[in-house]
Amino acid sequence: MKDRRDRLKKLVHVQEQLKAVHEMNRAGHLFRARQAEEEARDIAARFDQADSLSDLFPELYHRRVGQATARQRESDGMARDEAGRIAMAIARTNMVERAYREAARLVERDDEDKERLEIVERSLRKGS
Repeated sequence: MKDRRDRLKKLVHVQEQLKAVHEMNRAGHLFRARQAEEEARDIAARFDQADSLSDLFPELYHRRVGQATARQRESDGMARDEAGRIAMAIARTNMVERAYREAARLVERDDEDKERLEIVERSLRKGS
């Protein structure tokens, strides 16, 4: 039973690490989405400036804004996917933690039973 408890304890640790990886991935996707959004906003703002080359290359400005917006949508979608993975990792971690606590309780109960049995055996030996 102690082996199971120890394996479950290690598994809880692994699940927590996996959740942290998904959280870092999500943060990276959100960061890239914000960067793309800012880039699209900056390009659009430059389009209207008097010293811009938007009169000569309007399709270039529009294409760059479109590409930045597409990157933003892609990164936002990937962040949503990672949020789902985080939720799954949390659920798995909670499930393994419950199993670990139950295994720990059983080990503790077995240890207490053994201790009581030893006390009874000692008292029987002394009484003989």
